[in-house]
Amino acid sequence: MQRSKNDVWVGMFVLLGAAAILFLALQSANLMSLSFQSTYRVTAKFENVGGLKPKAAVRSSGVVVGRVESIEFDDKSFQARVTLALENRHAFPKDSSLKILTSGLLGEQYLGIEAGADSANLVADDVIGATQSAVVLENLIGQFLYSKAADGGSAEPKK
Repeated sequence: MQRSKNDVWVGMFVLLGAAAILFLALQSANLMSLSFQSTYRVTAKFENVGGLKPKAAVRSSGVVVGRVESIEFDDKSFQARVTLALENRHAFPKDSSLKILTSGLLGEQYLGIEAGADSANLVADDVIGATQSAVVLENLIGQFLYSKAADGGSAEPKK
């Protein structure tokens, strides 16, 4: 009887540990967000979203104020349409702007929202017009190499 009780306690401890590890893995991968705040949805269009993914954070001044809900391709404008779910407790002016930023040098991408100066605030189903697409590292390297080739490839300053 004593051994069977110990087996039950060990089994419960193992299940609790496995659940904790699963929870931490989902949280760190941004696949599960526990937020009980009510939200409102706004959309924005970008030329290039880079590696932005659904459920990515929307931050203002480094504070998470919402999440990316979906990313779709718009067949009419040939741009990416990003739908955001912003928390109701955070009100942003209608002329706010969005940038796709990266955490660190090679980290995950997120949206940064900068508040504008308009007196009217964003409401559900508004469209944010001022957007800045993701910086693509390959394009920057290509531009650098092309400019060096156009200069003749010399690293020495011209006299």
